[in-house]
Amino acid sequence: MGIDYELLGQRIREARIKACMTQATLSGIIGLSPAHYSHIESGKAKINLPALVSIAQALDTTIDLLLYDSIPVLKDTYGKEFKDLLDDCTHDEKEILLQNTIQMKMVMKRNH
Repeated sequence: MGIDYELLGQRIREARIKACMTQATLSGIIGLSPAHYSHIESGKAKINLPALVSIAQALDTTIDLLLYDSIPVLKDTYGKEFKDLLDDCTHDEKEILLQNTIQMKMVMKRNH
């Protein structure tokens, strides 16, 4: 199990688009060639830690937000955290949380 560079690239691309930056602009800011940066977004090139830090800083985001679904262990961690959160809830509390989560997800999708 390692990093899924394709998923990481998709996350980086989403963050770049949200920041209203082109690949050329961002690659210039972080000091990479546009071609190499494009390969990072497509998952064809592995990214080193200094480049990942630079990208996160330029996009005003965090490394963990870029990586969270790119590493299988982190995916499982979120599932466990949600399970732990719900363990001591009543049926009614779970229903309220579910309905609130559905609404929040819809709002987040509209804002992206």
